[in-house]
Amino acid sequence: MMTDADNPTDGTPAGGDATMRVQQLFVRHQGIVKAFILSLQPGFADADDVLQETFLVVTRRAADFREGTNFVAWACSIARLKLFEARRKATSPALSEAALNALCDDTPDDSFFQARLGALRECLQTLAPRAKELVWLRYHSELASQEIADRLAWKEPAVRVALSKARVFLRECVQGRLAKGGA
Repeated sequence: MMTDADNPTDGTPAGGDATMRVQQLFVRHQGIVKAFILSLQPGFADADDVLQETFLVVTRRAADFREGTNFVAWACSIARLKLFEARRKATSPALSEAALNALCDDTPDDSFFQARLGALRECLQTLAPRAKELVWLRYHSELASQEIADRLAWKEPAVRVALSKARVFLRECVQGRLAKGGA
């Protein structure tokens, strides 16, 4: 016998609640999943492709996720498989599959990323305004150094040096804040 849940009128397939819940979790944690992907696939465009593929698999496999378990670890394990798939398709992969496995063996939990993200947000607020603008253009707008230089009427090497100094400052600031917080 078919119930209303089996034949919804809104076009959602049976199990839509699980799918919707997993999609909501993915949206909530996509920054962490993307950071995981970027740590292994440093190109923004390639990382975005892997993130999209990961979302599709997470959606298809929503029924496999068990509520109360670590969603980030589950999604990152799917992302790792999508990274392997992308590497196999690439003509010259940057890392071997064995190296990727070694890097992925100990997937941190959500609190690991949240602590670092919180520290990074605090440190970004302490950056000089021009450095903050450069970081925003590079990592939020995903502009290349030359595009930033053109936009700001700077020389491209000056942009690279300023970004390098900003990254060093942010890395040291995040490490200092985490050390103070005991993370």
